[in-house]
Amino acid sequence: MIQLKDIRFHYPNSPHESMLNIPHWSLSHHEHTFIYGPSGCGKTTFLNLLSGLLTPTHGTIDVCQQRLDRMSSRQRDRFRAGHIGYVFQQLNLIPYLNAIENIQLASYFSPSTEAKSSILDIKHLLRSLNMTKHEWSQPTRQLSLGQQQRVAIARALINKPKLLIADEPTSALDSKNTKTIMSFMMSLSKSHQVSLVFVSHDLSLADYFHRVEPFQHINQWESIASCSYN
Repeated sequence: MIQLKDIRFHYPNSPHESMLNIPHWSLSHHEHTFIYGPSGCGKTTFLNLLSGLLTPTHGTIDVCQQRLDRMSSRQRDRFRAGHIGYVFQQLNLIPYLNAIENIQLASYFSPSTEAKSSILDIKHLLRSLNMTKHEWSQPTRQLSLGQQQRVAIARALINKPKLLIADEPTSALDSKNTKTIMSFMMSLSKSHQVSLVFVSHDLSLADYFHRVEPFQHINQWESIASCSYN
């Protein structure tokens, strides 16, 4: 599913300050992994490389047998829309659109006709995430952060992606909703054979996973440099 080799990354405005140094990292088909580490150590940058939002300074990134590092920006956008669901830490919802409309956008941008989801599919997903009909029709700017987080999770899942990337997806949820969403996310990932990369600083969530990794074991740069970016 994912193969990273000889990955190095730094931001263009900081060419002498390496952010990531990953000799090798892989994820098998249908595998679920929990990655943890402190804020600012590069976890989100790592996820953005896996999804093609960023390209490495050096090295190869293979996702679903496709070389992301060789694609143009437009090609990566189309690939992401068709194969990857991403729950962003900053959510990235359109504030004036309601929950259903935000989720419909994910289907709109997918190049696959099979991914076009019906309103019934979307409503079923929102019900499963404990959202009410009243909340569906509200502009997302009027929803609480926890409600927005659930909309973002639904948007990431609606196209039944091959790879689901989740960046602190439960950080704004109470314990009850966290348990509901984690159980739902894990169940759906298993039933649809979705590979899952889940990042959080909340170690209590590691109990849902068989594979648990501290980020400093992935990013070798952390052994010689302090975390100062995200």
